Amino acid sequence: MTDKTVKLDILSDPICPWCYIGKTHLDKALASVPNHPFVIEWHPFQLNPDMPEGGMDRRAYLEGKFGGKEGAVRAYAPVVEHAEKAGLTINFEGMQRTPNTLDAHRLIHWAGIEGKQTEVVDALFQAYFVDTRDIGDHDVLADIADGIGMDAAVLRKLLKSDADRDLIKDRDSHSRQMGVNSVPTYIVANQHAVPGAHPPELWQKVIADILSQIET
Repeated sequence: MTDKTVKLDILSDPICPWCYIGKTHLDKALASVPNHPFVIEWHPFQLNPDMPEGGMDRRAYLEGKFGGKEGAVRAYAPVVEHAEKAGLTINFEGMQRTPNTLDAHRLIHWAGIEGKQTEVVDALFQAYFVDTRDIGDHDVLADIADGIGMDAAVLRKLLKSDADRDLIKDRDSHSRQMGVNSVPTYIVANQHAVPGAHPPELWQKVIADILSQIET
């Protein structure tokens, strides 16, 4: 890291395929520039804030959202294409339910307190898109937490409570009020909003520009 750091705030939802693709691109750029200045923080944004707490059947959700099976297929064709270009295999066929992600966002928030935010974001993407686990389920979330070194028993107690539910909802609402309407959205240095799953080359250019400014 350089002596000077730059905040990179990322608004994301762990069931958003573009967020998964976007993080993969960003990771490649960061790995190619080991002295990058970014300090990353993840922020909650629910794609489906009105999703029932227990989630719903994925096929019913997609067909309802995109106007039938053909509409859902059309909507997801570019996702599949870009995922493949990014070297990702997303197991869409294995996904049975679309979860409510409020509790997953609570987990990301608590992981941040322990300095494990990015680890848990990675684990949630893996669980949902690759292992097709229900990341709205408390046992699944506790297992994910345990896998990155958090206390699963404490997490289960927190998930059963209302701890930080309103905080997550308020942060989500604040982002919408500020004009964010899609994810991923990246905010560089608290001022430049960069929406979308941009390729590594764009991030490499952004990093190069920032480093040149820091060094001058």
